[in-house]
Amino acid sequence: MGILGGLLGNAWELDAEDVENEMGRLLAVGEQVEKAYKLVRDLIIFTDKRLLLIDKQGMTSKKTEYYSIPYRSITHFSIETAGHFELDAELNIWITGKDMPIQKQFSKRLDIYQLQSVLAYYVTK
Repeated sequence: MGILGGLLGNAWELDAEDVENEMGRLLAVGEQVEKAYKLVRDLIIFTDKRLLLIDKQGMTSKKTEYYSIPYRSITHFSIETAGHFELDAELNIWITGKDMPIQKQFSKRLDIYQLQSVLAYYVTK
């Protein structure tokens, strides 16, 4: 997925090992990246311990906000697959203490079932 997909709000999968090497200082000792997705400048990282959302802000992306969400804080989630006339699939994640879900959109070329499988594994652990 290229820049056009990113501008449309779609994410694409990154190599987990590359992300682990690049984001090593954000990870706890022994924490491993399972899946990672890029959404324009932002990252969505599933580790074996938590969900990390990295939100790069501003025109230059110099300001960055890091969200660390332990899987035990996720109360439930949903996926919506892309239809014939829709360009994307959607993931919604509800966090304890929040009324509205975190929403992320993904290209329909991405296997949303695989992403939810990783999330389901850790949320139900």
